[in-house]
This record gives sequence, structure tokens and C-alpha cells, in this order.
Amino acid sequence: MEEKKLDVKTIVGFVLISGLLMWMMYTNTPSPEELKEQEKKEQVEQNKVVENTQATPEVATLTDSLSIAKAQQALGSFAYSASLPSANENVTEIKNDVLALKIANKGGYITEATVLGFEKFEKNSGELVKIINDNNANFDITLNTNDNRTLHTKDLFFEPKYSTEGENQVLTMQLKAGPNQFLEYRYVLKPGEYMLDFSIRSQGLENVVNTSKPLDLEWQLKTYRNEKSISYENRYTELVYEYEEGKDDYLNAQKELAQTTAEEVTYVAFKQHHFTSILLTDTPFKTAEFKSENLVANEDVDTVYTKNFTAKLPLEFKNGAVNYNMNWYYGPAKYQILNDYDRNLDEVMPLGWGIFGWINRYIFIPAFGFITSLGIGYGIAIIVFTILVRIVMSPITYKSYLSQAKMKVIRPEIQEINDKYKDNAMKRQQETMALYSKAGVSPMAGCIPAVMQIPVFYALFQFFPSMFDLRQKSFLWADDLSSYDAVFQLPFKIPFYGDHVSLFPILASVAIFFYMRMTTGDQQMAAPQQEGMPDMSKIMKMMLYISPLMMLFFFNNYASGLSLYYFISNLITIGIMFVIKNYIIDNDKIHAKIQENKGKQKKESKFQKKMREMMEQAEAQQKNKK
Repeated sequence: MEEKKLDVKTIVGFVLISGLLMWMMYTNTPSPEELKEQEKKEQVEQNKVVENTQATPEVATLTDSLSIAKAQQALGSFAYSASLPSANENVTEIKNDVLALKIANKGGYITEATVLGFEKFEKNSGELVKIINDNNANFDITLNTNDNRTLHTKDLFFEPKYSTEGENQVLTMQLKAGPNQFLEYRYVLKPGEYMLDFSIRSQGLENVVNTSKPLDLEWQLKTYRNEKSISYENRYTELVYEYEEGKDDYLNAQKELAQTTAEEVTYVAFKQHHFTSILLTDTPFKTAEFKSENLVANEDVDTVYTKNFTAKLPLEFKNGAVNYNMNWYYGPAKYQILNDYDRNLDEVMPLGWGIFGWINRYIFIPAFGFITSLGIGYGIAIIVFTILVRIVMSPITYKSYLSQAKMKVIRPEIQEINDKYKDNAMKRQQETMALYSKAGVSPMAGCIPAVMQIPVFYALFQFFPSMFDLRQKSFLWADDLSSYDAVFQLPFKIPFYGDHVSLFPILASVAIFFYMRMTTGDQQMAAPQQEGMPDMSKIMKMMLYISPLMMLFFFNNYASGLSLYYFISNLITIGIMFVIKNYIIDNDKIHAKIQENKGKQKKESKFQKKMREMMEQAEAQQKNKK
């Protein structure tokens, strides 16, 4: 076969292309200086790669043998949890129409709890109430392992699993030491509920964790300020707990640091003024430790948190495992909601002890609830409520004034006895008591009605701060009936008064002044000065000015709803007293009745007879000494 010959054009083209390539290679060859610079750049890039490799976290996902070895050295069997894809900072959100919760993989506990539908400080602020946010809470179990390690669940990664059971949302968080070895938190959120089902259980950890002593559970919360007045909110922020089958107690909210222990604890509540978080258990904690630390040393500086609460709770092992069925409540501190759970949670509310709490629970709360259910505004509801209370108390007011009127009628005769026996105190007292008996007048009759009003007064004093329904409800110039009604902001702060002027306390103080002025004169005329006794007229004159002033200072930072009540209450009382004095009580009829009683032979009671005999014996002994 004949070989193909190259023509001249092909040869020339080949030579030209070869020459061009050689020229390009020559012109692109770096100089020695450029070669050195290139070596420096390559070295810098190599160093960056090394630095980035060293900065990579070792526990994020354990893929190399070195990282696995380090994790096992630090965590022992729980290094397994760090090898899972869930070993990261992710959170899972579960939410219903009233509550939104975020649970973190790290620690497995709630890192954000938002109460939906309620705003902080002032309404229309747009910022919802968060009981937990920005690492103000911790929920930690200390794990003492069999290989002498002490681990904390808050530092370890849990594996989340989300599911549903009907309408309920279920989130399980498992801290794993192996495929079937774990510590589990289980959260169940139901529609429309502030109360979660919550459980802690372990499986297969008998050979991993020391089961000879209980696990130490620590729940800690720094309570956020959610209301306008930080001092008022802090006063009602306290730790409450139930123990020994239904007993309840609390830590003093006013102390800088309060601590205590309790046995057989069934719930612990970190109560803020209008919101609360409560941990309940079906299996009582045998011995619990509680601590409350006041974080408000200076109200001008400490404005974010109010208290720091800590509860240390033991989790007992049974048959090598922990199994606690519990509940968790995050929501309003509202009596009706808490009471409906029928788990003694109404004791979280500071309604007063004994008869005071009884009046609030069974009279005032139902009555106020009925009034507000009529659809009227909360300010009008307080006025209607006040009118009803004063009407119910009017018979006691009448008896008190009637007693004063009787004492006023016989005052001249008492004065005669005082003048006649001014040198014989025993005889003077004896004759005075005899006059009271004949006239059918009791000096204690005026005191008894006043004493009877004390439970009502104290119950109301506890009632208004506990009424969640008043929160951010406006009336007239008050934009929040659960807080103070500032009408003027002062450029300075007055000790014990504050940096603002509240109008309702001023109105209440003025009403108290006129009420006391109306009653003080009658009391002075009814009670003549007794020799050797303090001058009550001077004391009453002092109280006429001191009481309104105390009211003004004390209530300036209190709930405007409470000041509104006292303003209306004193106005009504002044009106009732005016009607009783001018249209009901007739001094002439009272005088005629007293004279009629004097003419009757009245049988002495055993008490009166005993008192008379004691006074006669004392008088006889005094004569014998002479």
C-alpha cells in the first residue's frame, strides 16, 4: 500500500503551530521571584486548611476513631448519644392554641414557654408573655455512672421523636447509652390545655448508672418581669409547694434569700404574680430542697428578673429503673383554671388563710365572676361588687353607729359618775358598769361590728391582687386595673411613694378622711375621758390625718382596682352613715328607751354577777387597807 505523502501546506502549518506553542510556554514560564511568591501563597492556604480542621467540634458527629475515643473517655457509655445525628443544638416546637413550647436536643428540657394571648407590661405592646426564654431556666439530672463519672443531662444530647395520639402532640426525648438503653423525657400537649403530661423513665441503665441512691433532679427558674410595677409583681412572686398529703407552704417572698426542706412533696410551683409554672408528680418526692433568691435589690437597675427559684428533687430507683408520671403547668395564675384541676392548686393563689381564704373562695370569687359574666366592663364590675359588699355589711355599720348613739345619750350620766367618784377609781368603774347594765348599753357593742369587718377587709386586700381577670383591663384613666394608675410621672423618686402619682389612691385617701371626720366626732362625744387613761380625742385627731396619708403612700404602687374599691366603698359608707344619722336613728327615742330600761328590773347574767362580785371584793380589800 502506498504511503500518504505530506504536502507543503501541511508541513508549514505544523511548523507554525509548534512555534506558537513554544512561544506561549516561554512567555508563561514564571520567573524565580514569581516561583517563590507562589510557594508562599500555597503555604498560607495549607495553614488555613489545617486551622479550620482543628477548629471543627469533636462531638458534633463522631465519625473518626479519634473523636469516638475522646467522647468515650469523657462520657463513657453515653458517648453513644453523641454519635447520633441528633447531637446538635436543634429544638422541637409543640404548640396548641394557648401555649407554645420549644424543647432542645441539648438537655432535653423546655427552653422556651410562651403563653399565647397575653402580652407583657402594657397591652398592645406586641411582646407575648414568656415564662421561659433566653436560658433563664434549667432542668438537670445528675448521673453518677458505674465507671465513676458524674454527668449532667443539661450538657448531653437527647434524641427527639415526635408523634400524635389523636389530637394530642407527643414528644419523647431520649438520652441514649445504647440502642435500647436510655433516659427518657416524655411530653404530651393536649388541645386548649396549659397542663402537660410529663414523665421521666429509664430503661436498661442498671449497668450504666449507679442505682444504689436516687438521681438528683434540679429545676431552676429565674422569673421574668411581666408586669408594669416590678415591686408589686415581686411582692406576689413566691415559691409554693405541697407536701405530706395535702399540706401546703411557701417561701417568704420578701426575704433576700429563703431556703427550706420538705418531705413527701407532690408539687412545687414557681409562682409569678399573674403567671406560674408548676411541676406535679403522682409519686411524691421523698425529701426536697427549695430556695428562693430575691433578684431585685434596686428597682431602677434590676428590671429584667424578679426571683431565682431552685428546687432539688430526688428520683428514686425501683427495680433498677426510674419511673415518674408527672405534669407540668405553664400558664395564668388564675383561680378558676387552677381549681378546676382538682389537685389543690388553688393553694398557689395567695387568697389568705383560714376564714379570709374561705371568704374569697366561696363568696367573693363566685360573686365577682357572676358580675363580670354579665358583660359589663371590669371597672363597672368592681363598683357593682363594692355596692353589694357594702349593702351586705350595712347592718353591721348600723349596729356600730347605734351603739355610738346610745353611748352619746348616756354620756352626761357617765360624766357625773366620773366627777362624783374621781378619787375612787374602783367605785367609779363599778357605778359605770351598773349604769351600762341598767340602760342596756354595752361599750363593746361598738367594737364588735368593727372586729366583724376585719375578715372582710383582709379578704378583699388579698382578693384584688389575685384577680387575674383584672390584668390589662382599663377603666377611666387606668389602663391596667391590676397595676397602678399613673396620671403623672415624677422626675424624681420619693421614698416609700415612688416616681409617679396615682389618682385612685388620692381619691380613696380623701374619702377616708371625710369618713373618719364624720365618725370621729361622734366617737369623742360618746366616750368621755377616763382618768388615768390616754386622751382618745387626741389620738383620734392624729389618726384622722395619719390614716389617709398612709393610704396614699401605701397604695400608690398597688393595683388601681383595689384603690377604686376603697374609694367607692368609703363613698358608700359615708352615704349610709348620713342616712342612718339623719333619717333612721332618733336620739330622743334612744334616750326614752334607755330610761325605760333603767326602770326595769333586769336579771344579771352569770358574767355580770361575777364581775360585780369581783369589783365589790376589790373595793372591800381597798377599804380594809385604809
